[in-house]
Amino acid sequence: MRADADSLIREGIHAIYDTDFDRAGRQFTRVIQMYPANPAGYFLDAMIDWWKIHLERRNLNNDRSFLEKIDRVLNVCNANLERDKNDIASLFFKGGALGFRGRFHSVRENLFAAANDGKEAYDILIACQKIAPSNHDIMLGTGIYNYFAAALPEKYPMLKPLMMFLPSGDKRIGILQLTAAMRQARYAAVEAHVVLMQAMYEYEKDIPKAKELARTLAERYPNNAYFHRYLGRILIQAGPSDSAEAMWRQILINHMDKKFGYDKLTAREALYYIGLMRMIAGDLEWALTYFYKSDEANRHLDEDPSGFMVRTNLKIGQIYDLQGRRDLAIKQYDKVLSWQDVGGSHSDARRFKQQPYK
Repeated sequence: MRADADSLIREGIHAIYDTDFDRAGRQFTRVIQMYPANPAGYFLDAMIDWWKIHLERRNLNNDRSFLEKIDRVLNVCNANLERDKNDIASLFFKGGALGFRGRFHSVRENLFAAANDGKEAYDILIACQKIAPSNHDIMLGTGIYNYFAAALPEKYPMLKPLMMFLPSGDKRIGILQLTAAMRQARYAAVEAHVVLMQAMYEYEKDIPKAKELARTLAERYPNNAYFHRYLGRILIQAGPSDSAEAMWRQILINHMDKKFGYDKLTAREALYYIGLMRMIAGDLEWALTYFYKSDEANRHLDEDPSGFMVRTNLKIGQIYDLQGRRDLAIKQYDKVLSWQDVGGSHSDARRFKQQPYK
């Protein structure tokens, strides 16, 4: 494509991450009109729906549109590959489309479909890498596969039988590939940055590195609730601070202002973390107020007790103990023991039943 289309793509990608989806759509529509046989515009148009799904986790309204757009990408790629099996752009975007469809199926917990798409995407991207070994955009896909094919079975042992039929991964190589893509890819740099942040926080538990990555994204794309939430969580993990509480208060305000992506799940999370910060500060009455509100949200959002509900009720019991309201504290601990064990919650509840939390 000429430089004018390249410029439109770059502007559109920036607009996606800053959640200006209308602007992104206009840019990609122009690219499609200019280059109807090139899969780039179609693929990036699908990424608009991917990020809508990413930002509003329980909203299923964009699922069908996303899958239809992915099918359109695959159709364009396959038509080109019938004419030239080594068409690098079509191979790249076919691998990318299958990879993101696999990620979609993973989000929706269709693990077999996710594994199938991931395997096919990886094979295609390896073929791309042989044709264009110095292309750093390709390293986003190979890096995702290498890292998560190794990391997911470690974290979720029930996946090991499923992964036996797939190529083995390598976390170290995956991190190197994602880092190279983040630094040098033309179009995939931000997505590589996002995946690396997820890996550092959720799997590697490297809080300083995750914080650095998340802060860069949140500052570059201030309208993106996903980056805002991630940085807020990481600040909590890094240690109690005024900046962490201030960030979650702003997130709660954004929810009340109905800003896109600041959904009810985000509001519940904000209420919990503000309550936690108030509890650590010794402001027990306000901490209870926020925990009560978070627990109320839990009951609207989940049919069964969620991790947030378990942790919230354990914290309420701890505050009752600190206030000398032992009978109410024990009721809370019994409630926690009647639910699923989340992060050692049963052990904590039994311990505090025997000896009051101090």
